[in-house]
Amino acid sequence: MLGLFGLLDVGANSLSVAEEAMEVTGQNLSNVNNPNYTRQTLDVQSATPLQTTIGQEGTGVQAVGISQASDALLNAQITNENSVSSSLTSQQTALENAETYLNEQITNGSTDSTSPSGLTAGISNLFNSFQNVSTAPTSQSQRQTLVANAQNLATQFNSVSSSLSNVRDQINQSIQNGVSSANQDLAQIATLNQQIVMADAEGGSANDLVDQRQAAINDLASYANVATTAQSNGAVNISIGGVEMVSNISATDSLEAYDAGGGQLLIKAQSAGTPLTLSSGSIEGSITARDGALSTLQTSVNTLATQLITQVNSIYSSGYDLNGNTGASFFTGTDASDIAVNSTLANDPSAVQASGSANAAGDNSVMLALSQLATSKVSGLNNQTFSQSWAQTVGALGNSISSVNDQVNNSTSVTQMLQTQRDSVSGVSLDEEMTNLMQYQKTYEASAQLVSTINQMLETVINMKTS
Repeated sequence: MLGLFGLLDVGANSLSVAEEAMEVTGQNLSNVNNPNYTRQTLDVQSATPLQTTIGQEGTGVQAVGISQASDALLNAQITNENSVSSSLTSQQTALENAETYLNEQITNGSTDSTSPSGLTAGISNLFNSFQNVSTAPTSQSQRQTLVANAQNLATQFNSVSSSLSNVRDQINQSIQNGVSSANQDLAQIATLNQQIVMADAEGGSANDLVDQRQAAINDLASYANVATTAQSNGAVNISIGGVEMVSNISATDSLEAYDAGGGQLLIKAQSAGTPLTLSSGSIEGSITARDGALSTLQTSVNTLATQLITQVNSIYSSGYDLNGNTGASFFTGTDASDIAVNSTLANDPSAVQASGSANAAGDNSVMLALSQLATSKVSGLNNQTFSQSWAQTVGALGNSISSVNDQVNNSTSVTQMLQTQRDSVSGVSLDEEMTNLMQYQKTYEASAQLVSTINQMLETVINMKTS
């Protein structure tokens, strides 16, 4: 039999377990607003029974550990979806920045011709000016308007080209920043692995460290796609793009951005030297946007400017100005970055070569031919007019933005659904924890009453011996 002193131990153990349970509950309540926290529970079991003549007799309860209400599969799904969402968000930001710099109103993948400061209006104004000069070849005011509109168009091309280059530079800087942050996460995960392994080896609980590590893994996944492999000692190995970055308690490799040529930053494993093909994460999203839709946009803008320079100059250079001069170019430069109007025209509108022959001031054949370019299909623009080509270019950007917006919305919905599922498994419920707290409090009070009763019984026994 246990005897009174054995019963006293039962009461003491019960008090201790109730106190530990309240401590765990307090930990849960204090982290109710911590999004990275996983609800903890005290694991208890019956203490080792005592063999008696009438059979095994219970010796109370004992705490055997503190566990987390965690679903490894659900955590992995959240990590993966976080990586996908970060990629899409990076693409969305880059494309929307490009859209802003175009100064075009895009609705359902098409441009709005009422945009006052975009290339759509600029191209239209240029060809309208060619038409107006053709109706009044000697008009100085019409010639001045033509030069001004051409200069505005050239400036718009320059601005778009410069802005798209800035977007590209911003993306490259974002990639560099992402690499630095990802490497910090890798180092932190390795450090947390070491602390968790030590805690587990000593028989302690490393639940809070595990939560910190999971938060670091989720943050890492926001930069690049991550593969995790749990180890028997409590550590988690991390791989990115098939290259192991964290092995047990050591960060074995890191990410490095390198110039693949022409300012095209890509990613490799620094120690292994292996180029990495990323499938998700903000770094991958930035690279996808830069080398995909934005690269296509920049190429299209340059092609449009180059064809405009070539087509206009090929007609204009054969014309004659009011002084009988010929052979000059209307536009200078080679593409959108450096297109400009011949500086001579800004100072002397009479130098506009509008006539098809010398000393024929009323001849409008060159201006008429230039105005007809507005509706001419250009082979260098896939047999489209200048306006059609630009509308298709802007429309393609609009479609890309629309597509990525839909994907972001879908990914957000999936993330919210997964987070709701995680909260139902791992989140802290105030109602549940307060109920548990009351239960443990009553358990503590009952255990204290047991100890008090045994104390009274011991006093009775002592009094019997002394009387």
